[in-house]
Amino acid sequence: MPHESVLDLIGNTPVVDVSNLSPNPRVKLMAKLEGQNPFGSVKDRIAKSMIETAIKEGVLKPGQRIMEPSSGNTGIALAAIAAVKGNPITILMPESVSIERRQMLEVFGAQIILTPGAEGSNGAVRRAEKLASENPEWCFLHQYQNDANPQAHYESTGPEILRDVPEVTHFVAGLGTSGTLMGVGRYLKEHKPGVKIVAVEPPLGERVE
Repeated sequence: MPHESVLDLIGNTPVVDVSNLSPNPRVKLMAKLEGQNPFGSVKDRIAKSMIETAIKEGVLKPGQRIMEPSSGNTGIALAAIAAVKGNPITILMPESVSIERRQMLEVFGAQIILTPGAEGSNGAVRRAEKLASENPEWCFLHQYQNDANPQAHYESTGPEILRDVPEVTHFVAGLGTSGTLMGVGRYLKEHKPGVKIVAVEPPLGERVE
């Protein structure tokens, strides 16, 4: 069936049985393939949610510049969706970010501002906050404080998981902004209070590319 926009393809990602990866044969392990989203990750969901919420609330207007710190997938998704919506976008990221990620942003027309690698993501956030105060005409989405981030998962990812895996007992997700964990976790807990929510994050100083 034809779709009016590539944004209509965000969400409703497939779930695959990967129980063969578990060392315990009694455990049924299911993986939700968020890489099947059109721009390659689960962050497509929050990027769409934050931009469309900002438009709905009148915070983001046609042609207005979006600005956001991101070291990876959120920035890529925001840049892609901003291009679809016709908004210019500036992404701030540590200079340690891989060249491939920078190239992806450039493909979607994003302006990139690099911050010191030693300062990590926090340095990019601080620079973004400074730029936001200096350029009040820009739209700073601030994924770390934006309610539309977890809300995207409460309204889409959570319901999809319960629809496709009604027998779910545990939900495991990586921890970044914690939007996925909070949104999905809240939805699942409301409908299946016994579900265990498990956060996973790499050791301090570990780099995942």
